[in-house]
Amino acid sequence: MAAAASPRGRQWGEPRALGRAVKLLQRLEEQCRDPRLAMGPPSLRHLLPRTAQLIREVAKARREAPGGPEGPGGAADFLVVYLANLEAKGRKVAELLPPRGRKDANEEVFREGSRFRRQLAKLALIFSHMHAELNALFPGGKYCGHLYQLSKAAAHSFWRERCGVRCVLPWAEFQSLLCACHPVDPGPTLQALRSTMDLTCNGHVSVFEFDIFTRLFQPWPTLLRNWQLLAVNHPGYMAFLTYDEVQTRLQACRDKPGSYIFRPSCTRLGQWAIGYVSPDGSILQTIPLNKPLFQVLLKGQRDGIYLYPDGKNHNPDLTELCQAEPYQRIEVSEEQLQLYEAINSTFELCKICAERDKDVRLEPCGHLLCSRCLATWQQSDGQTCPFCRRQIEGFQAVSICQAQERSAEVRATAEDSGEHCHQKTARRELEPVTPSGPPLPPEDPSPRRPQDKGWLSVAPITMPRLRAPLPLPKMASVLWEVTDRPQARQGATE
Repeated sequence: MAAAASPRGRQWGEPRALGRAVKLLQRLEEQCRDPRLAMGPPSLRHLLPRTAQLIREVAKARREAPGGPEGPGGAADFLVVYLANLEAKGRKVAELLPPRGRKDANEEVFREGSRFRRQLAKLALIFSHMHAELNALFPGGKYCGHLYQLSKAAAHSFWRERCGVRCVLPWAEFQSLLCACHPVDPGPTLQALRSTMDLTCNGHVSVFEFDIFTRLFQPWPTLLRNWQLLAVNHPGYMAFLTYDEVQTRLQACRDKPGSYIFRPSCTRLGQWAIGYVSPDGSILQTIPLNKPLFQVLLKGQRDGIYLYPDGKNHNPDLTELCQAEPYQRIEVSEEQLQLYEAINSTFELCKICAERDKDVRLEPCGHLLCSRCLATWQQSDGQTCPFCRRQIEGFQAVSICQAQERSAEVRATAEDSGEHCHQKTARRELEPVTPSGPPLPPEDPSPRRPQDKGWLSVAPITMPRLRAPLPLPKMASVLWEVTDRPQARQGATE
């Protein structure tokens, strides 16, 4: 790793490098003040000063608290890679922008649709990703990359088990780790994977970039298959496209309602933005809220909204991605059920409306509620969990039903399953039910109540064979069936 080989902290001149970065951003900000360079989100005129301010906060935090969590792939190594990339991308922006006060500037950069304007828009996207990455790993200037919580539990477990507390890895090392879990053909396909995942185009993959990738191409079991069908093979996928460029591209399809393209959102990283031509010829853009993209496209196809990707008549078949994921069982002890009965309630009942059963689990916090309450909450612009106020970065549809009558089937499955199943059993408290994976950062845990003594046993439907008979406790059970039925609403616009 190039960064790992470099001296860390002040030994490689970190304070001076941070100062040079701030000065570079200030110079670029001066060059961007021409009103003819105004563009839709992301805008360099807004990004440059915000990034400069965040770098000042990082420099201040590093001065005031030296000797924090370091090591290979830590804060210092990340800053080496980040600042070198910032300088390289800054030089490219400076080459495109007209020098301050010069009248012989290249007029092509001001013309919409020109090659120079397109290059400037792509660099604005990269700067947007770099600002979001730095803010995620250094919130308020303080390094927290070793505590970063990925949104998807399986992705979080993968990163922490294989990458440890590192927040950044060179692409060559990361690709070998990922391909051991999700094989991918070498050559052009692997190069395409790198260009999709490496949002900041620096030859490395950060835990933040991996989080965004796994949110975009969920679910985890078919992660790279989803990516191949949606990003490699699908004619509607557009990488590094801005809001304005989507509007321009769909202008050619205004006489063909149902035409659509999709791209990673630049204002809500980890979510998709879909542009389409409505029946009246209008060009609209929407952000589906925390749903797998293939579900959104299939529903849109059934509704007659998403029919012609990029105006082409062939709409790829995505139904193969709709295979149901393995069920998850959660067994609730008799003691826990009695606790709910004592307060005249049930485990299944939504604790917000107290009228409908829970059918949605929020990610990554794991709290449960009903889909109608979630829709009402999001319509009121609530983007955080109504219980713990943690940011909602996804959710999973669940079905809860009594499963006492299936206890014999579960025991039989446990005895007859093959010895080579690699699924593990995790244990979690009843409320909140969190995805299996390392615990959340220290600042987020809620105080444990004295009565929270029951535990949940979470396992997939196919259970591993036990090498020796294991007595099963007598307990009443509640079954959660994770279904692929859509529960999210669509409608946020960018």
